[in-house]
Amino acid sequence: MEKKFRVLVSDKISQKALETLRKNNIDFDYMPDCGTSETLIEVIEPYVGLIIRSASKVSKGVIDRGKNLQVIGRAGIGVDNIDLKAASSKGIVVMNTPDGNATTTAEHTLAMIFAACRQISAADQSTQNGKWEKSKFMGQELTGKTLGLIGVGNIGSIVADRALGLKLKVKAYDPFLTDERVQRLGIERVKTLEKLVSESDIISLHVPKTEKTTNIINTSLIKKMKRTAILVNCARGGLVDETALANALKEKSIAAAALDVFSAEPAVDNPLFGLENIVCTPHLGASTSEAQVKVAVQVAEQIADYLQEGAITNSINSPS
Repeated sequence: MEKKFRVLVSDKISQKALETLRKNNIDFDYMPDCGTSETLIEVIEPYVGLIIRSASKVSKGVIDRGKNLQVIGRAGIGVDNIDLKAASSKGIVVMNTPDGNATTTAEHTLAMIFAACRQISAADQSTQNGKWEKSKFMGQELTGKTLGLIGVGNIGSIVADRALGLKLKVKAYDPFLTDERVQRLGIERVKTLEKLVSESDIISLHVPKTEKTTNIINTSLIKKMKRTAILVNCARGGLVDETALANALKEKSIAAAALDVFSAEPAVDNPLFGLENIVCTPHLGASTSEAQVKVAVQVAEQIADYLQEGAITNSINSPS
């Protein structure tokens, strides 16, 4: 008799992912509103697998209560809502889907660059309010400008490729960047973060949030940027000191910023809100129908492969 595995899906996810679990003979409960840590603690014990997106909070308490838990799958790239240390200590494999939404997030980064350079949001609001302030919204042309990338992983490399097609010069700071990758991408490597931000017209972040990268954009680094510089963050909240950035935007020591992610989310109160030279979106980087289906199906396949074959793909805390 074939062994049955029981998986909990605790976030809203594409129906195609649920179909994938069925096809692979994986029993599951779809409970998309039980993602809080307290609720997960109450229900997690019978399950060998857990599939989540960004809303579910997999705390140490959830891990400790999940006595049968073998694997956690994140439909998406960020795993800061999972206590990795606790999961690793229990031998629970944590997987994500780093490639599924890379293109979508890169495209959103480019959209934010355009929006900030051409003041799209403010110009739209002004025009719809019946004004015709053509002279007020003087923009910046992208052609010939320098885009500085902090991090050139899956998403950063796609941004670089698209940016080169827009005739931007691309420089990058990434300690893990190899000579072969630099040559293949057709970009220039910069050895220090300070040099990168001082030479770039647009600075875009593409790194995970860690102890080393928290507030990597701070007052000191902002002071090294050009007065015409634009800062873009579609990576993770907490990479930018938002108070320092707000002060710089108020003083116009840099030209503009565009943020899709914030240190506290949902972001309902933030020092950046209300400034005229900021574009803000509510963590939309991976929010396209194509990407949501892709990451959901991918994580369902990875969970099924692990439970049935022992195959580990895109693991955060164990070798694939």
